[in-house]
Amino acid sequence: MNILILGSGGREHAFAWKLNQSPKINKLFVAPGNAGTAEIAKNIPIGVNDFDAIKKFILIENIDMVVVGPEDPLVNGVHDFFLNDDEIDHVSVIGPQKAAATLEGSKQFAKEFMFRHQIPTAAYESFTSESLEKGFSFLETLTPPYVLKADGLAAGKGVLILNDLQEAKKELKSMLVDAKFGNAGATVVIEEFLSGIELSVFVLTDGKGYKVLPTAKDYKRIGEGDTGLNTGGMGAISPVPFADKEFMDKVHERIVKPTVEGLKMDDLPYKGFIFIGLIKVGDDPFVIEYNVRMGDPETEVVIPRIANDLAEVFQAVADQTLDAIDLEIDERSATTIMTVSGGYPGVYEKGKEITGLENISDSLVFHAGTTTDQGKVVTNGGRVIAVTSYGNEFREALEKSYRNVEKIKFDGINFRTDIGFDL
Repeated sequence: MNILILGSGGREHAFAWKLNQSPKINKLFVAPGNAGTAEIAKNIPIGVNDFDAIKKFILIENIDMVVVGPEDPLVNGVHDFFLNDDEIDHVSVIGPQKAAATLEGSKQFAKEFMFRHQIPTAAYESFTSESLEKGFSFLETLTPPYVLKADGLAAGKGVLILNDLQEAKKELKSMLVDAKFGNAGATVVIEEFLSGIELSVFVLTDGKGYKVLPTAKDYKRIGEGDTGLNTGGMGAISPVPFADKEFMDKVHERIVKPTVEGLKMDDLPYKGFIFIGLIKVGDDPFVIEYNVRMGDPETEVVIPRIANDLAEVFQAVADQTLDAIDLEIDERSATTIMTVSGGYPGVYEKGKEITGLENISDSLVFHAGTTTDQGKVVTNGGRVIAVTSYGNEFREALEKSYRNVEKIKFDGINFRTDIGFDL
């Protein structure tokens, strides 16, 4: 089998690492990839949204399957692009079609889906610039903190949680009138604040059956103790210690099953990952958001815990025979620590040489934002390298990851030293 992975982050490196172990793989490509994927696959300099160039490459290299990493191409309809083209409609695509990808592409669409299928989530209303005054009035009916979400894709930065009513009104105006998040904020969803502890549940579905993958918890804030600005994720832990069988039974019955059934009922074809962002309020799960792909850095702790041949699992998704697969999960914990560029998530410089990677032992190294320059590995993004380790429980795994993170050096390196602090 010849497989092309779309994307360039830690998630895509983790996919490549796992797929590279499969005897079913003949050739493995990543577009555009990074310095890490270049060591185990062939990087192709094609952007994830350049569908015509992707098609051309697929025909030249006889690609059998495309695994879509990030959300952008899915929301832009890459799966439909394949289905609607006679020359490439035989190629399997792991990732939902455009209509289903709207679950991530529009917060309002996702909320309507949840309410329609009685999936527990926070109460909400949505507003546009025309209904700004109504938005102000709705904010006045809520108790703080106030949750404002840009309806569209805003690279993980379109959610604001504010304690002050006047500030919430100011930010609502900034989003709707001043286009703070561009077109993504043309509609803003305001929802009630739910107080609890967050986790992520991942589901792989072929449109008929589904498998629930290991749980994970990631840490979004740049600062210790979950303070400061939101990032793409500073670290992750799997499994989540507080997600016991009783809680997961509730997640399954109230959220996973009605989500998969709802997709069928609403005629939203889905072959791929569903990322369910949850919050545990008391003993009950509520959905914060859906993503239509794996999370990053959660992939770097979830995929290493799957013992199956991933190519075989993906083939079952393509063939709609996922129910026949017996998912085998490594019982050990896995943790990942993300190293980031100085200044991230604000302004940061690229091109800083990375050293010490060859000294890492007893951990997995996943490249997130790297490239090569004259034979050297250099930084090429805000999040740079993820170090993943196994342990009998998460503290042991964290200790290994931190020990190895200390060996990585580049100018301005930053990482959180308190991942798992709240567990």
